[in-house]
Amino acid sequence: MWPDLIQKSKDGGIDVIETYVFWNLHEPVRGQYNFEGRGDLVGFVKAVVAAGLYVHLRIGPYACAEWNYGGFPLWLHFIPGIKFGTDNEPFKAEMKRFTAKIVDLMKQENLYASQGGPIILSQIENEYGNIDKSYGPAAKTYINWAASMATSLDTGVPWVMCQQANAPDPIINTCNGFYCDQFTPNSNQKPKMWTENWTGWFLAFGGVVPYRPVEDLAFAVARFFQRGGTFQNYYMYHGGTNFGRTTGGPFISTSYDYDAPIDEYGIIRQPKRGHLKDLHKAIKLCEEALIATDPTISSPGPNLETSVYKTGSACVAFLANTGTNDATVTFNGNSYHLPGWSVSILPDCKSVVLNTAKINSASTISSFATESVKEEVDSLGSSSSGWSWISEPVGISKDDAFTKSGLLEQINTIADRSDYLWYSLSIDVEDTAGHALHAFINGKLAGSGVGNSGNAKVKVDIPITLVSGKNKIDLLSLTVGLQNYGAFYDLVGAGITGPVTLKGLRNGSTVDLSSQQWTYQIGLQGEDLGLSSGSVGQWNSQSNLPTNQPLTWYKTNFIAPSGSNPVAIDFTGLGKGEAWVNGQSIGRYWPTYVAPTSGCTDSCNYRGSYSSSKCLKNCGKPSQISFLLF
Repeated sequence: MWPDLIQKSKDGGIDVIETYVFWNLHEPVRGQYNFEGRGDLVGFVKAVVAAGLYVHLRIGPYACAEWNYGGFPLWLHFIPGIKFGTDNEPFKAEMKRFTAKIVDLMKQENLYASQGGPIILSQIENEYGNIDKSYGPAAKTYINWAASMATSLDTGVPWVMCQQANAPDPIINTCNGFYCDQFTPNSNQKPKMWTENWTGWFLAFGGVVPYRPVEDLAFAVARFFQRGGTFQNYYMYHGGTNFGRTTGGPFISTSYDYDAPIDEYGIIRQPKRGHLKDLHKAIKLCEEALIATDPTISSPGPNLETSVYKTGSACVAFLANTGTNDATVTFNGNSYHLPGWSVSILPDCKSVVLNTAKINSASTISSFATESVKEEVDSLGSSSSGWSWISEPVGISKDDAFTKSGLLEQINTIADRSDYLWYSLSIDVEDTAGHALHAFINGKLAGSGVGNSGNAKVKVDIPITLVSGKNKIDLLSLTVGLQNYGAFYDLVGAGITGPVTLKGLRNGSTVDLSSQQWTYQIGLQGEDLGLSSGSVGQWNSQSNLPTNQPLTWYKTNFIAPSGSNPVAIDFTGLGKGEAWVNGQSIGRYWPTYVAPTSGCTDSCNYRGSYSSSKCLKNCGKPSQISFLLF
């Protein structure tokens, strides 16, 4: 998809492609690197240069991005003495090693602009200034070290730090947010740059779908260049899909559509992309003056602002109405009507070529043509369509199970090798930090609990029925992506934290089982067997397909639709799980987790400051039902 997405970006008036570099994607095991397939970073940069565009390489290596563990690999957590994001020698050594690896990889291919390549900017760290106070004095020494380390790698192009007001010279501090027109860098020798202009917001399982009106987005961009901006990046211009288990949060959806100008499937979203293309064209008509001088700014009335860039024969004006009511402004002897919350661009200080509130692009609504699964017929004429299944055993079923006293923390126990950890004993659950929990009594599901993106912890009280004699009780703790943001986020645990109590015994007593000898199993048996490949295991293809049954692997074969359009699967009718196509994980699905029924509106007024909760849709519906295949 890369060449097509990059070309669509260029056609929309984009000059630079900005991308993160995910450490856990490229070094999943310490010292073992992955730069193949979706991890082909050099190939991606070369695809950008083939289209004639530039690159901003945000190495980080902390990324956030609603990505699992913020982009850090889990093995980093287990290095003795390590403390993330602070003046700590083990952390700094690993961060420098990986950053240098990426820089050297780019240098070897002559990809920095100083070598004639497309990379014009690089980023070190990411939004650290939002949380640095939590780390005390060590935060400043760490940031100074990170700046020095980055510049010592001699890329020949500038380095930036976003949201870092005290970024030391020569690092350029930049802005992230919905609006950055009021932002000023910490030195007048540094350009005013906007590394993340949020085109929408991320989606969580169980959440409503946020969106951002293009009139407001265009207003924010125009205001930024009106007040001396030099570089503005859309986050996201194309967000795409969190394939596999790459979502963070926790509870971030597989879709990372972000209401971007190019949607998750690579389809142009109108009128957003078209209106922004018109905006880009208008701004570029002003380029000669914008790069030659600073603006002269004045206020002809309440909520009105004019900015003039004048050099030689060139004169450019931006007329802004930052109020929510329409207004009229007189400029250079002429009268101009300004809708509320809008900017007019005058490349010759006379004629308006664009007003951010007036859309000339047609609106389109993309939809998929629904097809039933087509049967795949083998060489003997036999159909291999229809569903087959394998039941996952409840509780302990693997030889590598182990017993420990007390309740183990999940992340430290399984190192994110799976979403699943079995706790086996006998139980009525009180409290857990796992993101979801299923309780089985004597092999049968007794109850479940589910957290959400605002509070991942699950607290449940599950009624159970015990039999005379021995009772087998198994708890399955699930994670739905690991924490990706916040001070000390790497220390946020998961799993059953307790207390775990058995209540309502005949004598009315309560027994705390937390410190008992628990038997643990990391992951599912089917994961170890490789059932996700679809090519191993004894699959049951009888007609009585089990439904509403937990812990079931399902498989089918299908013929891909012809053509080059994107293909997706509608998961309506399934519960929660993970899906694979030809052995490749396309992510987690959870169509039964329905968004709240309130808070959405049929339309959203673009006027006035935007926030992630202002414009919402899809109330009372599954957060995501369609998942991209190819």
